[in-house]
Amino acid sequence: MSRIPPDTGSPRSSTPDGPVATHSQFRLLGKRRFLPFFCTQLLGAFNDNVFKQALILAILFKLGTAADTSLLINLCALLFILPFFLFSALGGQFGERFEKAWLIRRIKFAEILIMLAGALGMLLGNLPLLLVVLFCMGTQSALFGPVKYSILPQQLAEDELVGGNALVEMGTFLAILGGTIGAGVLMANEGYAELVAFSVVLIAVFGYLASLAIPGGTAALPTLHMDWRVLRQSWRILRLGFGQQRAVSRAMLGNSWFWFLGATYLTQIPAFAKDYLGGDESVVTLILTLFSVGIALGSLLCERLSRHHVEIGLVPFGAIGLSLCGILLWWHAGDHMASAATISWLALLGEPSAWWVLADILGLGIFGGLYIVPLYALIQSRSVVHERSRVVAANNILNALFMVMSAIIAIVLLVLLDLTIPQLFLVVSLLSVLVCGALFIDVPEFIERFVLWSLGDRLGGVLLAQLRLR
Repeated sequence: MSRIPPDTGSPRSSTPDGPVATHSQFRLLGKRRFLPFFCTQLLGAFNDNVFKQALILAILFKLGTAADTSLLINLCALLFILPFFLFSALGGQFGERFEKAWLIRRIKFAEILIMLAGALGMLLGNLPLLLVVLFCMGTQSALFGPVKYSILPQQLAEDELVGGNALVEMGTFLAILGGTIGAGVLMANEGYAELVAFSVVLIAVFGYLASLAIPGGTAALPTLHMDWRVLRQSWRILRLGFGQQRAVSRAMLGNSWFWFLGATYLTQIPAFAKDYLGGDESVVTLILTLFSVGIALGSLLCERLSRHHVEIGLVPFGAIGLSLCGILLWWHAGDHMASAATISWLALLGEPSAWWVLADILGLGIFGGLYIVPLYALIQSRSVVHERSRVVAANNILNALFMVMSAIIAIVLLVLLDLTIPQLFLVVSLLSVLVCGALFIDVPEFIERFVLWSLGDRLGGVLLAQLRLR
C-alpha cells in the first residue's frame, strides 16, 4: 500500500480523508501552504485599523489641535487611500518579478519600521509624524494587495480557491472590526499612547514572524522590466487589466462596485445610527459588528453554495440581495423614529422596529460576502498567470477610484440635493440594479451560471436551451 505524502505546501486535488470536493474550507487553516499567509494578512489588516482608528480618536479627543477635526479626519482617509492610486501598479510589478513569499516578508518587515515610527509619533503626540506614518501604512498596504490575492492560486488547488478567498475575506473584515473596537478600548485608558505604541509594534512583529512560515515558490516573471514612473505604469496596468478576457475585466468592475457600496454604507453608519436610530457609540459598534459578521458569514457560505468550485452564478444572487436589502433599509429606516434621548445598543434591541433595520444591515453583509468572494476567485483563476499580480493591482486601483467616487456622490446627494441618509441608501441600491444588470448583460455567463446553480444543471440547462431557441 502506498503511503500518502504529508502536506508539504503544494496544492493537491485530494486529501487523506477523501476527495477535496468533500472537505471543509476550515481544513485549510491546518495547512502550512495557507495558515501562515492567512495569519499574516489578518494581522496586517488588524494593525492597520488599530493605528488608523487610534489616530482618528486621538484627533477627536486627545491631541487638542486647533485645526478643524472634520478636515483632519477626511485628510486621514485621503492619506490612506492615495497610495493605492500611486503604488498599486508598483506592487503589481513587484508581485510578478519577485518570489511572492520573499516579497511578503520584506513588506512585513517594513511594517515593523513604519509602526516604530508610528509608536514614536503616538508617544510624542506629534500629529504631522502620525499623518506621515498613515501615508506609509497606505503605501505598505498598496504594495501588499497585489501579492495578497495573486499568491492564493499558487498555493491552493482550483477547488480550494473559493474556500481560501472566503477565509481571507472573513478574516479581513473581522480584523477591521476587531482593530476598530480594539483601538477604542486602548484609547479609553489613561496611558493610551504607551498602550497603542506597544500594541502596533508587537502586532507588526507577529505578522512578520507569521510570514516566515509561508512556503516559497517561483517568481511569475523574473525578467520583467521595472517601470518606476508610477502614474504611467498605473495607466498601463489598468489597460492590462481591461485587456484580459471579458469575464475578468467585468469582474474587476463588479468588484470595485462592491467597494463603492461598502464605502457608502460604512461612511454613513455613524450619522445614521445617531440621527435615525437615536443611538450612542455602542449602537455604531453594534451596526459595524453586524455588517462585518454578515460579510464573514456570506464569505463562508460561498464555499458550500458553490460546491467547492469557482461558481460565478453566486454573483447575481449576491447582487440581488444587496439591492433588496438596501431598499428595505431605506423602507424600515423611515418607519423607525429616533427617540429624543440617546439610547444604548441594549435599549435599541428593545425596540421591535429596530430589529428590521438591524436585519437589513446583516443581510447587506451576508449578500456582500456572497457577491465579492466569487468575483475575487474569478479574477485569480482566469487571469494570465504571469500577469496576475498586475491584474490584481489594476483591480486595487479601480477599488480606490470607486471609493473616491462614492464619497463624491454622497456629498452631491446629501449636501447639494439635500437627500436624507436613507434616501442615499435607496439611490445607491437602485444604481446597483443598473450597474450589475449592465455587467450581467455584457457577460451573459453570470446569468447562465446563476440559472444552472439555482435550478440545477439538468433543469437549468433545459431552460437555457429553450431561451436560446427563442
